[in-house]
Amino acid sequence: MGRTDYEGITLLRVPLFGRRQGRSWQLALNYLSFVLSASLLGPLLCRDKYDVIFVFEPSPFTVGIPAILLRWLKKAPILFWVQDLWPESIVATGAIRSPWLVGLIGKMVRSIYRRCDRVLVQSRGFIEPAKAAGALDDRIEYFPNWAEEIYRPVAVEVNAPERAKFPDGFNILFAGNLGAAQSLETLILAADKLKNEPNIHWLILGGGRQESWLREKIAELCLEKTVHLLGRFPVEEMPRYFSLADALLVTLSRDPIFTQTIPSKVQSYLACGKPIIGAIDGEGAKVIEESGAGFVVPAEDSVALVAKVLELHQMPSDKREKMGKCGMTYYERNFNREKLVSRLEKVMIEVRKEGLCES
Repeated sequence: MGRTDYEGITLLRVPLFGRRQGRSWQLALNYLSFVLSASLLGPLLCRDKYDVIFVFEPSPFTVGIPAILLRWLKKAPILFWVQDLWPESIVATGAIRSPWLVGLIGKMVRSIYRRCDRVLVQSRGFIEPAKAAGALDDRIEYFPNWAEEIYRPVAVEVNAPERAKFPDGFNILFAGNLGAAQSLETLILAADKLKNEPNIHWLILGGGRQESWLREKIAELCLEKTVHLLGRFPVEEMPRYFSLADALLVTLSRDPIFTQTIPSKVQSYLACGKPIIGAIDGEGAKVIEESGAGFVVPAEDSVALVAKVLELHQMPSDKREKMGKCGMTYYERNFNREKLVSRLEKVMIEVRKEGLCES
């Protein structure tokens, strides 16, 4: 938690503390420990007067509980920025399977939504589910994410060490978490179908729970010549890798919850001005299609993915470059950080003037 004075607004920030992966009861205890510690320490550490309480909620949703306590103590309205729908997301990823616990979480989510003075959602696809979960119509607003300022086209030096990691040929780069939600099976199946195309390479940046599975499948299918696990690198280095790729890949599993979200890597990809191939459904697919930055195929459709990879591979480089520029233009129009921060400031001023809503 912390205090920020910005343009006349005294803001109390409620951040998300770290969490660990594990079984249902371990996750529940971890979430509960944050709620208890933040609820006890928050009032002691944040003794000043505040105009707005700003909650950034990637996951877990329980981050809203200490904010509600502070709302009551400080008489300050809550601005709640939803990044992850609960309980849908934890059910989709298999993090929690107990029906009893899922039902309890649903009641908690409804209680939190009802006590928020404004609910911001990172995707238009979140609006209806958030309403169904308890957010009130007149308090909910679409407010997307932006990419960090480091994400932009980068001129990589001729002798840069990153270049040595890129084989000769057409390089498709996947970056980010290697987890169940990312449907890495789709990538592997597509790579297997194209393993007799030695000029097409799949580069994977990142780490996660499915990293070992990936290594096993690469060995099992003899894909070592075309699928390359590059490992993890600092986020500051990502734009350099993006700039060396011929195309950037985003994949998600076929699940209703994932149709409602815009994967954060989509904004980062757009900002870096490279063609994008998405094996995703819903809101993320709409962004790629609307931007003209690349191709979209249905989630988990490796056959369609292969067709679009071949199409992009055979496309003249100037057309691919045009795709990337279209993505950058769309990013500046819809996800520019300065524009969104200015808009957020206006929302904070509005909420402060309105005061506390009835719960």
